[in-house]
Amino acid sequence: MLVKTYGSAVEGIAAQTITIEVSVGGQVSQGKPGYNLVGLPDNAVKEGYWRIETALKEIGYKIPRKKIIINMAPADLKKEGSYYDLPLAIGIMAANKQIPIDKTAKYIMMGELSLDGSLKPIKGALPIAIQAREEGYDGFILPLENAREAAIVDQLKVYGVTHLKEVIDFFDGSLELNQTVVDTRIEFSNYQQLFNINFSDVKGQYSIKRAMEIAAAGGHNLILIGPPGAGKTMLAKRFPTILPPLELNEALETTKIHSVVGLLPAGTALMNERPFRNPHHTISDV
Repeated sequence: MLVKTYGSAVEGIAAQTITIEVSVGGQVSQGKPGYNLVGLPDNAVKEGYWRIETALKEIGYKIPRKKIIINMAPADLKKEGSYYDLPLAIGIMAANKQIPIDKTAKYIMMGELSLDGSLKPIKGALPIAIQAREEGYDGFILPLENAREAAIVDQLKVYGVTHLKEVIDFFDGSLELNQTVVDTRIEFSNYQQLFNINFSDVKGQYSIKRAMEIAAAGGHNLILIGPPGAGKTMLAKRFPTILPPLELNEALETTKIHSVVGLLPAGTALMNERPFRNPHHTISDV
């Protein structure tokens, strides 16, 4: 039986939908593996078989001892990471008629499985959610830790789950998942200008503080030169606190970048502060 489930691959800060085609049927020939995964998967994707098999066994299911062929399309795009475990597992179960297939094609699913079936956080949840909304999917199923991040995308149902069993029960109709809802504008307005540090913390340094105030007011570039310990990083770290607050579209773009590289703080839906990056001083030599 052939079944399709859907995941996503992040390229830069944009996402591309991945169609996972699963065919289960026929007896496995002696000496030949029954699990065949094609479509340019990397080792992390291929190793997902063992995580999926063990996770299913822990909750009372088994991978069928039949020939399993899985194609991840488009086949010319390299698939990287362990986040395809969830759509692969659901695809295998649906193709083996262990769960109904009427809803599996309506959702984007992403998540790395632990051996006990629990789901680990992913990177890039926000761009994946944006792409899912654009392509008209009913919803996005992903680990609970990433649910608020994805839920800032309106007109898309986002379901945060903690375990594979919840997803299986949802598709067989025995469980209703709780939708995560975030009001983007309230989230944006309530947490603006809530800094842990402040430009007013700086004592002395009157000349450089005046220069930074002028740069902030006029939108000028600023270079800080001085010996180690003079306070350059300390001042630069506090510089965003006197800059104008982020606009909503700037906050969304900043959140998207942090989401892709995995730097979005846990439970954060939207980045409200202008980012500060602190590379090591030896980076100039490199």
